Amino acid sequence: MKENPVRSLPGIPVLLALIVALLAAAALLVTGVGGLRVMSIVAGVVIAALGVFGLVGLYMVEPNQSAVLSLFGKYVGTVHDNGLRWNNPFFTKRKVSLRVRNFESGKLKVNELEGSPIEIAAVIVWKVVDSAEAVFNVDDYESFVHIQSEAALRGMATSYPYDQHEDGQVSLRSHPNEISDHLKAQLDERLTTAGVDVLEARISHLAYAPEIAHAMLQRQQANAVIAARTRIVAGAVGMVEMALEELQKNDVVRLDEERKAAMVSNLLVVLCADRGTQPVVNAGSLY
Repeated sequence: MKENPVRSLPGIPVLLALIVALLAAAALLVTGVGGLRVMSIVAGVVIAALGVFGLVGLYMVEPNQSAVLSLFGKYVGTVHDNGLRWNNPFFTKRKVSLRVRNFESGKLKVNELEGSPIEIAAVIVWKVVDSAEAVFNVDDYESFVHIQSEAALRGMATSYPYDQHEDGQVSLRSHPNEISDHLKAQLDERLTTAGVDVLEARISHLAYAPEIAHAMLQRQQANAVIAARTRIVAGAVGMVEMALEELQKNDVVRLDEERKAAMVSNLLVVLCADRGTQPVVNAGSLY
């Protein structure tokens, strides 16, 4: 089922013509009743009936709206012209909004790729691009969009871990653009049969489920501490190497291997300690 644009007549000229016809019918009825003219009465009744029936063919199409026309269950076409329009009174007219719409899904509780329960929600921006498919391919396209969006969000959430544990790994928290693109692709695939185009899909809420939130927070803190310690140690080793090289290059003092080891140990303790160290000044001898 694809949309088929169809022409319609401007409604205002048709409305004026119908009003004139109804006035003429009223005049014929008055003349016929007053003069007992049967033909005038019959003509007046027929014209009035046709005029009233013609009014049924008038309908309004607002901006960013379309009207899907069908005749006795058969799809005729879609009208996109705005304003007051007129078509065959036998046509059934169903209005479909083409405006951009958005909604936020409810918070869904799902298991991410590694099996941890999380809460996730998304904002979906969409619009109807094919009125015929929206009307005839699904029963209720708005409900269809909501249900399929939640299903796509669940499927996407189970395909990625919550946090990035390896370099280059795509996760829900660290790669929002990639996750949004994947979710949009999933929605486009599910909603194309309903004539709906997804303009944007982004995660609006992401958190661990309450029952594991505290444990996951501790794990995140531990990972942060390990990463910080690793960087501190790497920097401290570089500083120690630089200190030894400068001492040897400038010939400030000559240290044997044992004294170098002691110096390295002391410098690493000073540089890697959590708290400020208390220096001990040796004023008695070289060592």
